[in-house]
Amino acid sequence: MTAFNDESGTGDALRRALGVNRRRFLSTCTAVGAGAIAAPVLGASPALAQDRGRGHDHDHGRGHVLVPPGKRGIILYTVRDATARDPLASDLPSGFREVFKQLARHGYRQVEFAGYNQHANAPGGASLESVAGARLLRSWLDDYGLRAQGNHGFIPSSWPLTSADLDTFKKHLEIANILGMDHMGTGGDPTGSSYPADWDVAADKWNALGKIARREGIKLYTHNHDSAYGFLLDGGPLDAQGRPTRSSGIRKLEYFLKATDPKLVWLEMDIFWAHVAQYKFHTYTAHDGSTREKVFDPAGLVARNNKRYPLFHAKDGVVSTTNGMGYDMVPFGTGVIDYTTFFSRVGERNYHNPMVEDDNSPSATDPAQSLREAKISYDNLAALRARRR
Repeated sequence: MTAFNDESGTGDALRRALGVNRRRFLSTCTAVGAGAIAAPVLGASPALAQDRGRGHDHDHGRGHVLVPPGKRGIILYTVRDATARDPLASDLPSGFREVFKQLARHGYRQVEFAGYNQHANAPGGASLESVAGARLLRSWLDDYGLRAQGNHGFIPSSWPLTSADLDTFKKHLEIANILGMDHMGTGGDPTGSSYPADWDVAADKWNALGKIARREGIKLYTHNHDSAYGFLLDGGPLDAQGRPTRSSGIRKLEYFLKATDPKLVWLEMDIFWAHVAQYKFHTYTAHDGSTREKVFDPAGLVARNNKRYPLFHAKDGVVSTTNGMGYDMVPFGTGVIDYTTFFSRVGERNYHNPMVEDDNSPSATDPAQSLREAKISYDNLAALRARRR
């Protein structure tokens, strides 16, 4: 890979689009090391004051709060070791009820589930994936002033739907309603394919599922990893299986957005993985065989489709030159992804629901780490303010 060359003018165009000043942009690219990164890394995080700002919309001399108190959430996958912990073997918070209590103490007001399982010795038992379990979970959420905002749960694998999958899907919608969710979704991409025909099938399926969810008052959403913002293969010479080998420059989830009904299907942008896509997928082979550059702008895509993105995963990263992704995941606010610029550009702060996530928070040697880092992430999320002009 070649180093990013700002002298071409591409860097200045991208910098202006992303709202990053030239000095920050160039210093970040330089820090990566010559030849190490092929696409620009977005921004650098400012020092964030440990100020929750709960209930305050402005500070003297600072801009307005970018993430209002009621919109500050966390996906429970970040603290999965705590919900799975045996309460009989530890004095640390264990199981859903105690974890909810601790997260509320940190300041969180929203949670996103990643399934409904916990340790068998925790109140309610191992699985709360039932109507009775949902009622118990809802009582604990209410006790601690938390709201469930989504779940990475069951999306049928069958298409057309089997009767068993349909019944299970409807059960999860019922659970979502008991928990008070506006949204229900999944942690996976609609399809792993690079071909329009497969994305057309996925769109048909999600439109059908979204219609079922809408009848129950739930918005159905899908979640991205990096590959979903890679380029669609939609033209050029065909391979031995008759599949296209080149691209028009359309990204897979951009195609999915246009192929799905905006009244039936929503998306949750994982901002970390979107920036990994920015790093990995910045050139494509056009139908005529030429190589073309098209740098992904995550905030720009959201701004153009704002109501389609009710939820975010807010996870941070530091620059990596060795893992092929451009970033290593770190607690929110301790990395280089410029969330001040991102949230300022997408706006609609009373609509979006950012959920803090860090896949690496659980530790095999430090059992308190995930909840401790959840506190760090909350404080940094709460401290984000729009820059004064």
